[in-house]
Amino acid sequence: MSQRFFSVKGVFVVKIATMSSFQPKTESCQKNCTSGATRKHGLALRIRPQVLECVPLKFCADSGQSLRVIRHSLMKIKTRFAPSPTGYLHVGGARTALYSWLFARNQGGEFVLRIEDTDLERSTQQAIDAIMDGMNWLNLDWDEGPYYQTKRFDRYNTVIDQMLEAGSAYKCYCSKDRLEKLRENQMANGEKPRYDGRCRDSHEHHAENEPCVVRFRNPQEGSVIFDDQIRGPIEFSNQELDDLIIRRTDGAPTYNFCVVIDDWDMEITHVIRGEDHINNTPRQINILKAIGAQVPVYAHVSMILGDDGKKLSKRHGAVGVMQYRDDGYLPEALLNYLVRLGWSHGDQEIFSIDEMKKLFDLDAVSKSASAFNTEKLQWLNHHYINSLAPEYVATHLQWHIEQEKIDTRTGPQLSQLVKLLGERCKTLKEMATSCRYFYEEFDEFDADAAKKHLRPVARQPLEVVRDKLAAMNDWTAESVHHAIQATADELEVGMGKVGMPLRVAVTGAGQSPALDVTVHAIGQTRSVARIEKALAYIANREA
Repeated sequence: MSQRFFSVKGVFVVKIATMSSFQPKTESCQKNCTSGATRKHGLALRIRPQVLECVPLKFCADSGQSLRVIRHSLMKIKTRFAPSPTGYLHVGGARTALYSWLFARNQGGEFVLRIEDTDLERSTQQAIDAIMDGMNWLNLDWDEGPYYQTKRFDRYNTVIDQMLEAGSAYKCYCSKDRLEKLRENQMANGEKPRYDGRCRDSHEHHAENEPCVVRFRNPQEGSVIFDDQIRGPIEFSNQELDDLIIRRTDGAPTYNFCVVIDDWDMEITHVIRGEDHINNTPRQINILKAIGAQVPVYAHVSMILGDDGKKLSKRHGAVGVMQYRDDGYLPEALLNYLVRLGWSHGDQEIFSIDEMKKLFDLDAVSKSASAFNTEKLQWLNHHYINSLAPEYVATHLQWHIEQEKIDTRTGPQLSQLVKLLGERCKTLKEMATSCRYFYEEFDEFDADAAKKHLRPVARQPLEVVRDKLAAMNDWTAESVHHAIQATADELEVGMGKVGMPLRVAVTGAGQSPALDVTVHAIGQTRSVARIEKALAYIANREA
């Protein structure tokens, strides 16, 4: 895979890739690149030795904003979603994935899926499957991957060995007991726990096979400043950062190091992630600089809060993405809701996927936390149930019908059912649990509805409307309506005196969609038979 790297030297941007020889394209490039960039970034040139092109710039490369412009103009935008498979794909992760995906699509770039499974004890295949299921259900497709960090350990260790050779990293032989005592003493003195650098410049001799970790040689002076595209400039003093372990005693590389190499190798230009990663950023930037790699643009998204103002968690009812599928939400509704949890475009609330891709901009993402509101999600879901094509909604409804074990071989098509129940139902699960009478017989009438409407006074209206429905040759909702109206006219009673007993008779309950379309959907034979059943119920009640 081709690799790229931008190093500012004077007024030049150096673009480097994995090649076998170093050949600047012009004499000017050779003068500027070989004299400065190779000395400053020797490690990078050993790993990625050929300069493909040197592009003269017309403005100061020290400006973070200018550098962002450089990247946008010279590099293909590439984002990534990199979850750890230690649990389900929660709504916060889904929003991060959505923002990364939308930014890539908006910029005509690429979106990478990467599974950060370095935590071997907690990572599970079940969690990986849940992540994949969630991404697929949300239709967040990826252009590369999924990559797995556990399959790239050789690559990480190769770079670590090169860093050891270059002096950017060193071996640390401090025992666990020493480090624990160091931590205890620092905390007792009110100091921030951190490694004291004992092995940083040690010349002690150690056996080749003596257990050790490898630490990154973090700069001890200066600051790390990065221009967060959501939060603006953020600065960390290097004195606050200790020498991070990048390889454990068992030879496994650590998370913060793997992330850096992955973003470098995969040519990630924009890292969009949760604000809980802000403190990781200065360490990762220092490692990137040490190996001469390009520092991507960072954008840290604020957390999602529960209704009590605290971070959304299980105690707020926070669940995995697929639980929202199970609860009857459409992916379009959840995506629309998640995109508005921190991003806005004027006062607009409803966004199609195409509109999101066209309008999404990181500069419009708020740095303030957002509160999760289930009622608003339900409102959006109700909107999409009724605005999307019934045939499409029916494909999602089918899963819920199967969970309810409803046999739909007789009765209305599911697309018709969506039209019938869409206005009454906020979720597809609610629709599935309330549609059984369209397809299957019920054993009993709702007790309250029957007590109120299946009384002796209802016998005559039911008999008359039964005869009219049974005699129909043209079974349409309109003809059903005429039969109900004709019965009321013939008996000189209000429509309710006919309609309410008829509704209880054919549905078994006191509520349903419009009666004419409901009776039509249930079907002529089944409707007449159910009226007979209701008449028998009334007769038994009279006896």
